[in-house]
Amino acid sequence: MNLISTTLYVKNMVCPRCIKVVETTVSKMGFEVTSIKLGEVVVDKSLNEKEQTSISEALQAWGFELIENREEKLVSQIKGIVVQMIHYAEELPDIKNSAFLSEKIGLSYDYISKIFSTHEQITIEKYIILQKIERVKELLSYKELALKEIAYQLGYKSVQHLSSQFRSVVGMSVTEFKKLEQKGRKTLDF
Repeated sequence: MNLISTTLYVKNMVCPRCIKVVETTVSKMGFEVTSIKLGEVVVDKSLNEKEQTSISEALQAWGFELIENREEKLVSQIKGIVVQMIHYAEELPDIKNSAFLSEKIGLSYDYISKIFSTHEQITIEKYIILQKIERVKELLSYKELALKEIAYQLGYKSVQHLSSQFRSVVGMSVTEFKKLEQKGRKTLDF
């Protein structure tokens, strides 16, 4: 087993299909993917500049970008964890978002919050709220769950809290949103 590996941080990986595309693309280039998750792929060897450029160009054809800057990597990592937590986890963690992110990343929340806010011009908490509202829109469009069930699933203390936050972010009530033909969902780019 090769003890040297390279972690590449990839912008715009937002779903399980993105993971599959990145994994397939990198593997077809002859690199063994040892680990992959939203925003991050690990290959089993140390990559030289030419190999990284080659991977970067191949991924760009699919709409992905390699991230070089350390702070941008951290922001991408935060976004990946949040998107995974809100959109793909079976249930939300039973601890505060700040403690969860700090634990997952291994850095103080004050530090990661400052870096995130500087790069994104919004707080991590605001980003989490925006992701939750996008998830609410998605779940509403499926018409499978009642608003009470959606509120519970996303960790809201009450339907009223969810409704108030939804109106504040979207600019209309949940009822008005349900009546729309086009639901106005946003992409999960990060």
